[in-house]
Amino acid sequence: MVLDATEAAGLVSDGRLLALNSYENRVYRVGLEEPLTDPAAGAIPGQVVAKFYRAARWSDAQIIEEHDFALELAAAELPVAAPLRIDGATLHRHAGFRYALFECRPGGSPELDPPGARELLGRTLGRMHALGARRPFRHRESLAHWRHGARAREHVLELDIVPAPLDARYAEVSAQLVDAIAACHAAAGVTRMLRLHGDCHAGNILWQHTGPLFVDFDDSFNGPAVQDLWMFISGSPDQMRREWSLLLDGYEQFAHLDPGEPYLIEALRATRMLNHAAWIARRWDDPAFPLAFPWFGEPRYWERHVDELREQLAALDDPPLLRG
Repeated sequence: MVLDATEAAGLVSDGRLLALNSYENRVYRVGLEEPLTDPAAGAIPGQVVAKFYRAARWSDAQIIEEHDFALELAAAELPVAAPLRIDGATLHRHAGFRYALFECRPGGSPELDPPGARELLGRTLGRMHALGARRPFRHRESLAHWRHGARAREHVLELDIVPAPLDARYAEVSAQLVDAIAACHAAAGVTRMLRLHGDCHAGNILWQHTGPLFVDFDDSFNGPAVQDLWMFISGSPDQMRREWSLLLDGYEQFAHLDPGEPYLIEALRATRMLNHAAWIARRWDDPAFPLAFPWFGEPRYWERHVDELREQLAALDDPPLLRG
C-alpha cells in the first residue's frame, strides 16, 4: 500500500521500503527508480520519505498549514524538511489514508557540546522565529488550547488508567500543578505568540556538516518563542545557565525574546510532563504503544510520575533561568 501510494503521487518506486521510527504517524523511506528531477541540495538521490497521517488528529486545513509553514521556511533558505509539492499539492490520499512525501535528507544526532554548536542552533531558531512572527497560524492550535495542562490531566482521569490508590494522588498533585502553571503564565505576562516548530528537541533535528536540519513539523502551533528553546538545556543549574547563554547568543542575532519568557521554562516543562502521559494514555489502543511503552500501565510508572510531578511543582517556585 505504501509503494502504491508513492506511485499514485507520480513517483516510480524500485521496491525498497524501510519503516522509520514514528508513533503518532507512520513514516517510511521509499526507494525510487529515478532520482527527483530537482532535488534540494544535500537530498539523498533516489529516495523519498512517505508520511501517513493518523486519522482524525488534524484537519486537512491544519496539515496544509503545517506544510505551508515548512515550505515558507525552506523558501527562505532555512534548513527544514519540507514536503514535496506534486501537481500543486502537498497532501495526498490513497486507500483512505492521507499522506505527504518528503525528500530524504541525511544527518546524525545533534552534538551540542562542541564549540559554536549551540550558538549555531540559536541562530537558526532565531531566523525561523523571525519568519514565524510575520503572521499567526489560522487553523492550527495555540498554547491556549493546552489550558496549562488541564486538558491533558482531564484525559488521564477520564480514561481511568491510573491504578488505585495512585489515582487520588495523581488527581491531587496534577490539579495543584495546573494551577501553578497558570499562575506562572500570568506572572510572566508573555502575550506575543508566533508560529513555532512546537516539538523542538534533539530527536527532531538531523545534524549535518552545515548545522541543524529541522524535521517533523507535525506539532506546529502558535506559542511563545521559548517553547522551541527550552528543551535544549539540561543538567545542573550552572550548566543550564551556560547552555542558555550560548543559545541566546546566537538566537538574539536574528530574533527577540520577551523578558518574561525565561519565567515560562519550568511551566512549559511541567505542561510537557502532563501532556506526554496523556498522549500515551490516549493512544493505548494503538498496538504500537504497549509495545513501545510496556511499563506505562504498571503502578511503579505512575508512582514515579506522581513523584516527578510533585518535584516539578516545587521547581516552579525556583528563580527564572538567567544567562550565565
